[in-house]
Order: sequence, then C-alpha cells, then structure tokens
Amino acid sequence: MLDHILDSLKSAELITADEQTQLKQAELNKPFSVHWELKTLLYLGVVLLNIGLGYLIYQHVDTIGHAVIIGIISLVCLACFGYAAQKAALFTLKELKSPTIYFDYAVLLGCLTFLTVEGYLQYQYTFFGTRYGLAAFIPTLLFFPVAYYFDHRGALSLGIVALAAWLGISIAPMDMLNSNDFSNQPLVYTGVLLGIVLCFIGYLSALKDIKKHFAFSYFNFGSHLFFITALTALFNFNQELLFTLILLLGIAFFIFYARKTTSFYFLLLAVVYTYIGLTYLIIKALSHTDADPSVYFLYFIVSCGFVLYFIFNYKKILTLQQNFSENH
Repeated sequence: MLDHILDSLKSAELITADEQTQLKQAELNKPFSVHWELKTLLYLGVVLLNIGLGYLIYQHVDTIGHAVIIGIISLVCLACFGYAAQKAALFTLKELKSPTIYFDYAVLLGCLTFLTVEGYLQYQYTFFGTRYGLAAFIPTLLFFPVAYYFDHRGALSLGIVALAAWLGISIAPMDMLNSNDFSNQPLVYTGVLLGIVLCFIGYLSALKDIKKHFAFSYFNFGSHLFFITALTALFNFNQELLFTLILLLGIAFFIFYARKTTSFYFLLLAVVYTYIGLTYLIIKALSHTDADPSVYFLYFIVSCGFVLYFIFNYKKILTLQQNFSENH
C-alpha cells in the first residue's frame, strides 16, 4: 500500500525519487507502539494478582487465620486508594490523563480487593446476614464516586454491574443469559427500565459534557440490557404490541445515536437486535398459516441479502464518505 501511494505521488511529480526513498525509509524505521499491548498485560496482571491472592489465602486459611487475612486484604485496598488519592489531580468533569503509569491499576486493584473483603466477610461471618441487596448496594455507593473522582472507566463498569446486581440482574457478558430468570416479569421489566436509564445517563453525559468519555460504558451496558430484556418480554409475555413498540423506539434511538456519533458498533447492535425481533414476529405469524416451507427459506435468503447490503453500505447509513477522494 505504501509503495503504491509513493509511486502514485512520484508519477504525478509531487515528490522526487530521493524524497520517495526517504519517505519509505522513514516509514520502515519509525518506532512501533506497544502501548495497548502493555496496558492489556498490566490490567491482566492486576486481575491475576487478585486471583492469586485469593487462591493463596484459600490454601493457607487455617494457618494464617481469618482475621489476619481480612486485615491484609483491607490494607492492600486502603493502600491502593491512598496511593490514588495522593496522585489524583483536582476533580473535573472533563477527561483526565493518568498522573502515573500505575494510577489506573491501583484504582482497579483497590476496587477488586474491596469486593474480596466484602465477599470474605459475608462468606465467613455472614456479615450482611440475608440482606444480599445491601451487599450489592455498598459497592454501588463506592464505585460510582471512585469512577468519577479518579476518572476510571473500569470502576464505572464495576459500579454499573453492582447496581444491576442490587436490582437482581446479572449483566456480566458471560452471565447475562445464564444467570437471570427471564420468566420473572418484574425482573424483565426492571431490566428494560435499567437499560433505558443507563442509556439516558450516557446520552446526558455526552450532551452536557459531563465525563463525556463515560458515555460509551453507559450505552454499552444499557443497550445490551435493554434489547435482551425487551426481546425476552416479546418472546415470553403476552404483550407483543407493547414490546414491539418499545423495541422499535429503542432501535430508532440507536440508529439516530449511531448516525450522530458515526458509530458502526451501535448501528450494528440496532441491526442485529432488529433482525432477531423481526424474525421472531414473522416466523410466529407464518406458523399460524399453512405457509409452504419454501417461504421460510425465501425469508432467510432475502433477509441475508439485506444484511449483506448493510455490511457493504453502512458508511452511507452513517452519512460517511465512501472514500477520501470523493471530498477532493
């Protein structure tokens, strides 16, 4: 690709042969960034450290003693938050850069060790009794202020998950479909409302420039929660008209938001969940008729055609230019 571009520039006499050689050498010799690779490894290290500490404690709990273990973990938690508080910049509603390379990891480790202490107290001493909602509500009260004060998206994600857990919903990606009772109407309605609230907070964050970079986290959790619970209500409850309307409003909003932010991700979510809901309604309608099996086959062929059209034309949907040359 680089050779082709440089050859085109040389053919157009925009650069000389020497300049072409210099540009090629500069491109080949420029430093390669491993920023995100290192960040990923450091985050993975924090998580593995937390897991390793838990395993070590489990293996030697009889030797060390419960009180000592809780004290050690609590000291680690306090040390992490103390370090973060010492290094943190003054609070602002704008995005902040990490003051040190260890800052974000210290905050994350502090949040995880807090959860470890809380879980340990409940498991060993039944600290919260049967008030499991309180055990989920306390991290919610902690993680949201931590996220905003230290400008930490990891703490924000933990806060959102804790809030959902307090409401009785599991929204961890690996557990959303397995850990929730989708036959429970109040739980499903709560999921729909929480999804709407999270998306509304994200929209306000972006609109009012209040930690604008947090908007994606709110939308990411909120969109999946809204669509999954709304589709669940459509599938399981006898309120098809209501939840079809709710889904259509949600889809329209996410298409609007995707176009506004030129986000392929949220446009793709809207299309995927639209396809699932539409397919369910069409198949259910056809099941009440004597439709030939070929009709089902034809539907999937046509629908796949629309999906392919979307994949090849999403830039037009997002009002983006197909290529740079169209603007020049």
